[in-house]
Amino acid sequence: MPAELEVREAKRTDIRTLIDLYTAAGLDTRGAHDEAVMRMNWDRMRTAAPGVRVFIFSLAGLPVGTYTLFILPLLAHNGAPEAIVEDVAVHPEAQGQGIGRRMMEHARELAREAGCYKLALSSNQKRVEAHAFYERLGFERHGFSFVVTP
Repeated sequence: MPAELEVREAKRTDIRTLIDLYTAAGLDTRGAHDEAVMRMNWDRMRTAAPGVRVFIFSLAGLPVGTYTLFILPLLAHNGAPEAIVEDVAVHPEAQGQGIGRRMMEHARELAREAGCYKLALSSNQKRVEAHAFYERLGFERHGFSFVVTP
């Protein structure tokens, strides 16, 4: 892992950086990201889920990765919260340098500190390489994931 890898919590002013990372990593291919819409979504997300945190990882001052962490309070599991990782993106030019590993270690540390009973993420079935990566990090396939367009 690169020694000079830095992490910080993203701010609303980082929207352009997030868009660039998502686009480079092919995270969201449903069309161009509109900065105004993304700012509106940022505000809505921060209001609806005040515990949500978005992180940006930089190498030599250049943003190379990001992920979003949700800590969800629950009633079951003795009230222990659940952590969910979403929107994981590492710039293709920075892949293979341990950045994704460090990002998931960071998420795991925060989940542990929050007393979460699990850290979960989902990955598209087609992303076989990503699945192998997560398994190397100790993630296990668990259950089934179902989605429906509302």
